[in-house]
Amino acid sequence: MRAVVSYADPSPSLLRYRFERLWLKPSVRQLVRLWLPLGAVVLAVFAASSNETIRQTVQAKSTQMFEAVAARPELQVTQVVFPEVSDDLQQQILTVTGLELPISSLDLDVAALKNAIETLDAVESAQVRVLGGGFLEILTVERDPVVVWRDGDVLRLVDHEGRRVADIARRSARGDLPLIVGLGAELEVAEAMNLVRVADPISDRVRGLVRVGERRWDMVLDRGQTIMLPEYGAVSALRRVIALHQAEDLLNRDVTIVDMRNGERPVLRLTDEAISELRRLRTEVRGEDA
Repeated sequence: MRAVVSYADPSPSLLRYRFERLWLKPSVRQLVRLWLPLGAVVLAVFAASSNETIRQTVQAKSTQMFEAVAARPELQVTQVVFPEVSDDLQQQILTVTGLELPISSLDLDVAALKNAIETLDAVESAQVRVLGGGFLEILTVERDPVVVWRDGDVLRLVDHEGRRVADIARRSARGDLPLIVGLGAELEVAEAMNLVRVADPISDRVRGLVRVGERRWDMVLDRGQTIMLPEYGAVSALRRVIALHQAEDLLNRDVTIVDMRNGERPVLRLTDEAISELRRLRTEVRGEDA
């Protein structure tokens, strides 16, 4: 009797065949490998976020982890360094930023510190960075005052752009800087500095510049003398006065006002004593002629 041997059919089943054909499509593989897991994660997160208890628990755990990391000694800022910053400005920076040390570098908002420092009148720009070893470095470019502006009863240091740098209590505190006075004077610092440079030959006699009507300057000298300058061409007019002084010793004579407002007709105003003497001489001359 012959034995019957059965062989397994090596061909795949119809279902398996269809699945393998389907798996060959890139879009199906991408769906299974990427989008389905991602969708599951999104659903899980949505479900967790909608549960108040779970959300509070996650937030509490996150806060605890952040605080634990922030409290690590190597992340603590314990000292602020100010390279080439004046003592007065250092105090202003500490006040405006409200820094309280020690503080974790993770709790520092460097951009906010920079913006706060740049609100100070004396600061043109600032850089803030955390260094190793627990140091916070603050670099500043300070505004350089070029004139003292008397604003009413207040003396202010002003830079070349007319920006306030600081207030001072006494004129003598910055006697090295020229004085400007009057409403709107701080808006014309550039012209004022040009006038000061032109007046360098008589700089020891210049007491200040007065802005008149927010449109022109008077230069005030010692001995009660004033040079009245025009609204336009003030620098050229002052050059003419200085040249006349160097040639004729004008400002050492009995003159109280040199009026250059009309460039075609400069006017000199004499002192009362000089006018009295001139009248006396005229009277004597007339008497002799009689």
